[in-house]
Amino acid sequence: MKKISLLLLCFFVFYNSQAQESKPITTGVPFLLVAADARAAGLGDQGVATSTDAYSQQWNPAKYAFAEEAQGLSISYTPYLTDLANDISLGQLTYYNKINDRSAFAGSFRYFGFGGIELRQTGDPTEPVREVTPNEFALDGSYSLKLSEEFSMAVAARFINSNLKVASENVDAKAASSFAVDIAAFYQSEEIAYSDFNGRWRAGINLQNMGPKISYDNDDLSSNFLPANLRIGAGFDFILDDYNKVAISAELTKLMVPTPPGAGTPFDSNGDGDYDDVGDISQSEANNIAYNDYKKIGWVSGIFKSFGDAPGGFSEEMKEITYSVAGEYTYQDAFAMRLGYYHESPEKGAKQFFSLGAGFKYSIMKIDVSYLFSASKVKNPLENTLRFSLTFNFGDKYETY
Repeated sequence: MKKISLLLLCFFVFYNSQAQESKPITTGVPFLLVAADARAAGLGDQGVATSTDAYSQQWNPAKYAFAEEAQGLSISYTPYLTDLANDISLGQLTYYNKINDRSAFAGSFRYFGFGGIELRQTGDPTEPVREVTPNEFALDGSYSLKLSEEFSMAVAARFINSNLKVASENVDAKAASSFAVDIAAFYQSEEIAYSDFNGRWRAGINLQNMGPKISYDNDDLSSNFLPANLRIGAGFDFILDDYNKVAISAELTKLMVPTPPGAGTPFDSNGDGDYDDVGDISQSEANNIAYNDYKKIGWVSGIFKSFGDAPGGFSEEMKEITYSVAGEYTYQDAFAMRLGYYHESPEKGAKQFFSLGAGFKYSIMKIDVSYLFSASKVKNPLENTLRFSLTFNFGDKYETY
């Protein structure tokens, strides 16, 4: 047997890092849920209804139809688990291009690297050390189209590859892969004149990562749901004058993944209490049956089940919804300050944090940074981490209104 620390590492890296008493919904490839850009990270991990930027591919690609610059290229870097290692990180490269005033296409490449992991033979210190570099990545493309002057929709397709399985003498190291689609919509009103300021409303929705389960062994019991989720958000811009703008926004997110089952129901055919008779089902057997039935749920039916299958009923279903609120101040589109708060129920993961962010623009280049402060007793893998994004916008200008 190989003494492999990868499984332990995956436990810590898993985006739904949880308190022991919580009942989280677990998925495969959770890196798809991590905010890859510093602007969204500074706004409490939200972006479905914020103003258009080059990073919109992850949050709501329908926003690209409202982009003012003809083209944009962004590069983002997020260190991960910096308290444990210095070579685990998430990187993303995004590009969009407006075909005309009403439509745009975009593509992105997201890469999550676990760094180098040393493998040693248990009990044999003389064996040469073997190093592996597990990783996951997603490659996607999208097309967005304005259906009216204030409303747009988009579709996106995504290829996902997860190369976490470590080869040994009896086990191959074939990577797992799957694909997913997004369906998104975005609304942005015209600039409205109020008594002391102008304003603009925004709203967005995105059904993300809908696709077949991902599995290394091509069987139901080893397969995992993709992190399909529903994002709904709204926002408002206070346009104070030609130089100053304050934007506020809120977002709700619900994983469209079935809730894992609780304890199974044992069966004692004759009521003698020993569960040893023919036809009896012990507690451990009942738990295994419930778990196996859960793993056999298909991804399509799982999306529909996810809205009403919580063991605790409606109250627990509501706890599976996370929310975030944020504010952003912008001066002359050249400087921005951001503040956000993200909340997840203590029973479903307890991810709660405040975030700060800033943005600086010079000519065609923009730099965004963000920082996260945990507000929960559960350790956040991105706590005390500085994230960076670099954007280049070029080409003709499209005036929205």
